[in-house]
Amino acid sequence: MRQQPTRSLEFIALLAFAIHASAQTPAKHPMTVNDLQSIQRVSEPQISPDGRWVAYTVGTPDLTANRVRTEVWVVPVDGGDARELTLEGNNSRPQWSPDGTRLAFLSDRSGVTEAYVVAAAGGDAQKLTTLSTDVDNEQWSPDGRSIAFTSSVFPDCADDDCNAARLKARDANPVKAREYDTLLFRHWTHWSNGTRSHLFVADAQTGQARDLTPAADYDVPPDERGDPTDIAWSPDSKQICFTAVTDRPEATSTNGDLFAVDLAGGAPKRITTNPGFDGHPVYSPDGRSIAYHSQATPGYESDLFRLMLYDRASGTSTRLAAQFDSWVDTILWSPDSKKIYFWAQQELDQPIFEIDATPDAAPRAILSGFNDTVTLSADGSTFAILRSALDAPTEVYVAHSDGSGLRQLTHENAPLLAQLDLARPEKFWFEGAGGTRVEGMLLRPPSFDASKKYPVVLVIHGGPQAAWEDAWEGQAYRWNAQLFAAPGYVTVLINPNGSTGYGQKFVDEIQDDWGDRPYVDLMKGVDYVLATYPFADGNRMAAIGGSYGGYMVDWIATHTGRFKCLVSHAGPYDEFSMYGSTEELWFVEHDLKGTPWANPASYQKWSPSSYAAELGKYKTPTLVLAGELDYRVPYTQDLELFTALQRQGVPSKLLLFPDEGHWIQKPLNSERWNKTLADWLATYLK
Repeated sequence: MRQQPTRSLEFIALLAFAIHASAQTPAKHPMTVNDLQSIQRVSEPQISPDGRWVAYTVGTPDLTANRVRTEVWVVPVDGGDARELTLEGNNSRPQWSPDGTRLAFLSDRSGVTEAYVVAAAGGDAQKLTTLSTDVDNEQWSPDGRSIAFTSSVFPDCADDDCNAARLKARDANPVKAREYDTLLFRHWTHWSNGTRSHLFVADAQTGQARDLTPAADYDVPPDERGDPTDIAWSPDSKQICFTAVTDRPEATSTNGDLFAVDLAGGAPKRITTNPGFDGHPVYSPDGRSIAYHSQATPGYESDLFRLMLYDRASGTSTRLAAQFDSWVDTILWSPDSKKIYFWAQQELDQPIFEIDATPDAAPRAILSGFNDTVTLSADGSTFAILRSALDAPTEVYVAHSDGSGLRQLTHENAPLLAQLDLARPEKFWFEGAGGTRVEGMLLRPPSFDASKKYPVVLVIHGGPQAAWEDAWEGQAYRWNAQLFAAPGYVTVLINPNGSTGYGQKFVDEIQDDWGDRPYVDLMKGVDYVLATYPFADGNRMAAIGGSYGGYMVDWIATHTGRFKCLVSHAGPYDEFSMYGSTEELWFVEHDLKGTPWANPASYQKWSPSSYAAELGKYKTPTLVLAGELDYRVPYTQDLELFTALQRQGVPSKLLLFPDEGHWIQKPLNSERWNKTLADWLATYLK
């Protein structure tokens, strides 16, 4: 048995180093790209059934391999040493067995991602599954006898031998042509290869597995739109509920329904028929109900996620908290089946709420701040939670289930944070388009001196139905406000019309209005900052953004000359060609109210390319960034923008990553992306 390292020894060593370093160099330093790459990425907390331990994963950027390597750790809830349970391969998704003696997890150590089981006390892990196709979303049955998981297989294959032979033949074939007769033929970063993600169940002792959705021509969970919480066991271990999208063509439908499949046999049964998306099912401990979240509007991926309760006896669904105007996510039950817990974004935070499981009950916020990935001990007494802030990377916390007793459990990044000069965001409100109240945040640069003037960087979020939050999250490794402020810039983040967290009406305002109200909000927000903060230099400003933020940068390029430079990453530039090359057609058809041939006026009106026809319209120096594997906003949009800039003689640069998609995520690629962006800003703002 291998000696398992402890996180406490490493932490003490790093802390000693940090103390020694601070004794020699007391001043903290601004964040650098190297600092960003050094941050440990804490995720996937799972509290043990008895509430005594929390398993979690830590992602460490591996610059040599140009990837993030993850390992599984466990830490006692009452404090003490954290232990690393995995040492080989890339490991994720720790899942406690119901008796708390073992952990299942996923690992690619064999060359294929499989499910493994290891004793909670440590030791050598045993491989459970033996498939030729990758395993994902593994989950113990409540009785501990089975483990459900998903794997992408050929629907017409009856066994793994067939899948293995099909994969081998495909790889050996020198002809790599793709052939399709329907939409969705590619999604985000991958092309459809004829496989579907099926739901399997394996014996927890022997690993013998069987397909619960044989021949199904749909994915469990839905491809790119679903996640592990779209699969749930019944408390008696006899049934599994899951979400699937069965409408055709998939490219135009957001209708996900709940299905239930009995382990004893039989085809999955559809149990919801709502035209919008139903997902995240969770059985009540007494087995009578299934709580889930649901969208009512078909074709609208950013509709309000409502809290619903399905009665298994009557087959009917009831909405809970009908007046609650925030998106419900991560649903948990109390052990007595009387309460439901969930988190929901509200403005810049994401509180945890509790609600009585009755139709007329109202949610009560029990834990403020930004919370994510919440799990609950079997007795219902203790939460394990991911928490973060814009100046604090994600760590694991624990709290009592009434929200009291909040305590930080992991300190993976404490030594590094002790050396960094990070700004606490200052929140502000102003009057936006049509008199609507709009919220933003401002970060002052390191070593701030109120007597000086600092350049301003406006950072525009994607979505557009998304938001900046007072959180670190995954986006901090793609768009890090602290890193943007580090060179000496006032960094401004604004949530314009269309942003989430401010009620569904505010979200809906973006439809057929991509470049009007949000643009007005952003410009008024900049005006507010310049009028309120005398250290903000209105003569040295930049606007940067990705996805919809990139679109808005493209729009800004043709509508104002107030910025010294611009940075556009993966932004839609021409809505006509964007429609013909993107994959999630429901998105653009909803937001622009139809297809290009049915509503060409909107596509023309909201295309930044429409304004390039005015010679000399483009004047602001612009950096254009993209990943060639981006099928959400194909990189040809960025090529079109760059071509227009070059042909109009505008200083511009194009940086493409052949091995990246919508976001630049590989460590070395991220380093190059951030350095190029920083150099571009410095050229025009310093």
